[in-house]
Amino acid sequence: MIASLNGTVVSLESGNAVIDVSGVGYLVQLTSATASQLRINSPAFLFTSFVVREDGFTLFGFATVAEQKVFDLLRSVSGVGPKSALAILGELSVDQIVDAVAAENDAAFKAVTGIGPKTAKLISVTLAGKLGATSGTAGKSVGSDLSVVINALTGLGWNERSASEAAGLASKQLGAAASVNDLLKNSLSRLGASKSVGASDE
Repeated sequence: MIASLNGTVVSLESGNAVIDVSGVGYLVQLTSATASQLRINSPAFLFTSFVVREDGFTLFGFATVAEQKVFDLLRSVSGVGPKSALAILGELSVDQIVDAVAAENDAAFKAVTGIGPKTAKLISVTLAGKLGATSGTAGKSVGSDLSVVINALTGLGWNERSASEAAGLASKQLGAAASVNDLLKNSLSRLGASKSVGASDE
């Protein structure tokens, strides 16, 4: 499973980008908001969901882990495929989705192209009680954020000890208000400047 990409943007359109990671180009589907944050020939880090279907494999990329989690939760709703989930995230922020589900506001989802009344209702019912921890403001936990960062770093090849040390130092420097993205960037900067890479070349 491809959980994240850390590389250079070599191609960019409104709905997708190609990220070069060590000479391999990955085509990633994006929301327009995420695409607007990227620049050709600039470094990029994306959290990803790897979707396997009968007609092929598709990578979906997100600027934050909260967006990636909400994307996966949306796909768990009957009638919501990856394209519909991406369309919802393209129209509504994570906090807007959390608020809409909490308020049982089906209209917010019906306003998204391709989402009908029944599917909108299913989204509210299915996701009720599942979104609190994904909001950027609700239920924030430094410990859970560090776990996300450490898992991302180990997935990129560093051993758990190095990842934990880098994440801990990043948290100490940035403080409790730091986002997962900020913690991850700071940790990557620390690890990139060190010579301690956990995974051996295979």
